[in-house]
Amino acid sequence: MTIRWFIPLVAGAVLASCPAGAQGVLGIATQAKDLILPSSPSVAATVNGSRMALLKPDGPGPFPAIVLHHQCAGLRTLDGKPNRSMGEWARAAIQHGYVVLLIDSLDQRGVASVCEGSKNGVNFPRGVRDAMQAADYLRTLPYIDKKRIAHVGFSWGAMVALIGGSKELREVLPGSQGFEAAVALYPGCFTIRPSNGAPPFEIVRNSIDHPLLVLMGDKDVETPADECVRKLQAAKEAGAPVEWYVFRDATHCWDCDHLNGTSRTRRGINIVYRFNPGITEEAKRRVFEFLERTWAAGRTAVRQ
Repeated sequence: MTIRWFIPLVAGAVLASCPAGAQGVLGIATQAKDLILPSSPSVAATVNGSRMALLKPDGPGPFPAIVLHHQCAGLRTLDGKPNRSMGEWARAAIQHGYVVLLIDSLDQRGVASVCEGSKNGVNFPRGVRDAMQAADYLRTLPYIDKKRIAHVGFSWGAMVALIGGSKELREVLPGSQGFEAAVALYPGCFTIRPSNGAPPFEIVRNSIDHPLLVLMGDKDVETPADECVRKLQAAKEAGAPVEWYVFRDATHCWDCDHLNGTSRTRRGINIVYRFNPGITEEAKRRVFEFLERTWAAGRTAVRQ
């Protein structure tokens, strides 16, 4: 599948030429101002997924940490309601002993949605830079284990996680150590083909260089799993540390109870969202087991 609507033409052209277009990528990633991140932890019970938040378990740490990155409508739905799925994921991470930085790439920039394309400088490179700056910020906090920080993204945020998993883009966004692991839930794995004739750009690249888990649904018509599986397999065969799982009978945004039963048409495709609590719980189990395996492998490598 090809796609033309998620990213400005110039971004597609510059990304395709990394690292030669380093200054261009940095320019695209800085069209929008940097986020002002939460300065102190919030009480987990008060977080409903409607605003950025920093959350931590009780105790001094050091704790592993997760940067949670939302779907294309940010931390509020298009009708202004809280994105409850992000609040639930944040609370689940706290229960598993993680510090959580729930970020919002849209709100401070006056953007309601990037579901139909980039707005006000909010594009994929900006999203990657947001996530990396969030990771850098977490490393300044005294209760964080600086070698156990993961990026967990959903739909738009999942595509940001996939792109940010490749070293080419990170190398042209200076000043960040990035992540030790990443998880992408129901991403698109499209080929972006700029209409200005610039070379195509793959969201999934063979240069992914840290452990990556991708979770998808077989009934997802918005970001179909088949294309992801094919490209992830090619990346794995090229040596990328990727793994994936496709849930049966899962639509796009299977964890979004606030969207359950709603429908919309995008790119001529009728999309119906179905919240599936069983798959949502299974997805959480797989995410945290993957992260624990990744941290354990890192500890073993250090000892050796």
